[in-house]
Amino acid sequence: MIAALLAVALIESSALAQPAAGQEGVRSSIGAEIRASVGGKLRDFYAPRGYWPLWVDGSRVGGQADALLDLIRTARADGLDPKDYDLRDLERVVEEANSGGGDPKLLARADLALSKSFSAIVRDMRRPSKRVKMRYLDPEVQPRDDDPAEILRAAAVAASFTDYVRQAGWMNPFYMQLRTARQGFAERWGNLPDVMVSAGAKLRPGVKGQAAVLLRRRLGLAEGGSYDKALAAKVRAFQADHGLKADGVAGAQTVEALNRPSGWYDRMLALNLDRARLLPGPWVRHVVVDAASARLWYFSNGRQDGTMKVVAGAPESQTPLMAGMIRYATLNPYWNVPSDLVQRKLSQRILNGASLSQLNYEALSDWGANARRLDETEIDWQAVADGRQQLRVRQLPGGANAMGKVKFMFPNDLGIYLHDTPSRDLLAKPARHFSNGCVRLEDAQRLGRWFFGKPLVAESGEPEQHVPLPQPVPVYLTYLTAVPIGQGVQFLPDVYGRDGV
Repeated sequence: MIAALLAVALIESSALAQPAAGQEGVRSSIGAEIRASVGGKLRDFYAPRGYWPLWVDGSRVGGQADALLDLIRTARADGLDPKDYDLRDLERVVEEANSGGGDPKLLARADLALSKSFSAIVRDMRRPSKRVKMRYLDPEVQPRDDDPAEILRAAAVAASFTDYVRQAGWMNPFYMQLRTARQGFAERWGNLPDVMVSAGAKLRPGVKGQAAVLLRRRLGLAEGGSYDKALAAKVRAFQADHGLKADGVAGAQTVEALNRPSGWYDRMLALNLDRARLLPGPWVRHVVVDAASARLWYFSNGRQDGTMKVVAGAPESQTPLMAGMIRYATLNPYWNVPSDLVQRKLSQRILNGASLSQLNYEALSDWGANARRLDETEIDWQAVADGRQQLRVRQLPGGANAMGKVKFMFPNDLGIYLHDTPSRDLLAKPARHFSNGCVRLEDAQRLGRWFFGKPLVAESGEPEQHVPLPQPVPVYLTYLTAVPIGQGVQFLPDVYGRDGV
């Protein structure tokens, strides 16, 4: 991932700014000190740049060091320990360097120490958690440990090194938003008393009685029996942070959120951070599909280019956690009907008098590339309905085809892909888990233009026209049950039962 980010940044970044004449001599002296003491993997970074310092601006350690120190101080949000990155020593060497009157030896020591700790925390932030099982289909998306030289080169060519460190530009934006939320949750809601709030009628400003007493206790307010302005303000703050409508009324959803067990939110945020850390940073051109929220995003050049609704797998036919490379589009696609649907639904329609041709389907002799088309009289539909015979059936291209006009393929043995859909009504639903595992797109044509840089148009009515992508694009199918929204986090239903918290 760092290598891909570096490639983009090298293309898009201007050359490193040339130092002022007075500063060049200072930096040359620092470079000489770095050359005399650098070793190991760090030398692979410093040597090609003439041992030029990375963290020094003029005769002082720059603001990028403050950004790194802040990142390390808050590393517990990543499930990491600040002590593992020599926090106290870093603070000391930076202070000594900045109070040393431009001493090249002190500045060189600080530069090397900062580079060492920076490459270590970047590596550890990106390292996958063992509790999240993502299936990787291609070597291009397989996680790997980037060496310190690659990590530092990517940082060195960032448009703003300070912003790159402060915003952790090597991580996916979802990760950083959830990380920020986890810090805020711990500060604002982590130490409140575990008090069960009465469920039932809505609690609103002006209400008095035991329910208001319990609500005040749960939110850490002074004892009292009324739903006053202070309580309403606290309820609104809680709602905003938890992705609920911030109206100051404690209805059923708000009370349910308040009554979750101690530590539930922190565990959920930690789990979803582990899922989000598997996603690449925004400089990598890629697509993310979140099955939990049934949404898709696509990124390139350091930004989010777009998003859209999708229909994801139903609980009984879940969209898997999977990463691969989208390699081609198929225009005018067939739909290979899943065997269970052929048995449960299609066979019943045929037995009730319909025909394959009327329904725009055809049956094939097997699942091979050279399968023969079967005449309908050859098929024992009762045997198919009883489960005694499996039959390959596919829907022909056309306006009613379940694949729509195009599907985007990242080859895998589960038959999962992204595709167009004529069933627009399902996209209007707030919960969109209806598919057999594949991902139905709200706007396949828009995504196709992003993939290919031009509209996707079939050359003829011929079925299954394959159009290779000029450059394959990574796609990540994930499952985020905590998603950033506004200034807070929305906690989504665990429709697949994967959270276990």
